[in-house]
Amino acid sequence: MDCRPSRTRDPDKWITTCPGFTREICETLREMVFRWEPDLSESVNSNMLCFSGKKRVCGLGAFVDHVEITFYRGSEIADPRGLFNHGLESLSIRGIKFTELAQVNRRAFRELLHAAVLLDATPALPKPPGQKREPWPMPPALGEGLRTHPAAAAFFASLKPTYQREYMVWVGMAKRPETLAKRLEETLAALAGGRKWARRRG
Repeated sequence: MDCRPSRTRDPDKWITTCPGFTREICETLREMVFRWEPDLSESVNSNMLCFSGKKRVCGLGAFVDHVEITFYRGSEIADPRGLFNHGLESLSIRGIKFTELAQVNRRAFRELLHAAVLLDATPALPKPPGQKREPWPMPPALGEGLRTHPAAAAFFASLKPTYQREYMVWVGMAKRPETLAKRLEETLAALAGGRKWARRRG
């Protein structure tokens, strides 16, 4: 999710400020949501167009190079068609990242949305005891980078384990060498600047 200040608090204006090709996609998705679930309300929070019932159900994020649909209780929703491809490490949120609307199965999206609305309308049940996650291993590249960047290492050491994990997962999930190099460079610069993962780009 995007944690920067919102471009605007007005949903209509938010749509007009979506960058480049994402504007048309977000307009279409917004129409779909209200056609399928007209009782939802909308607002802008954390630079996302959010759709809510009792609480936030889902939200749209428009970035320079992609769009993301976020389901705030996605971990509780069955996803038999495998739309979720982001936030899979989260205990609650799940996301769908894409660059073209054709990449999203509309029927499957509608099913997820309907399930999310039903879940939101269901009386809250006591939360099950939290399951302790296995520690994420320190990526070798990040460990080596911290050894050679004292300022970054000092701030990293000051972070709570949850925030350290965000950086370790992000670097550790890089598949291609060029992606790893870019993420490592951004990570060390952000840590040296005293920024958590959500604000790593300043």
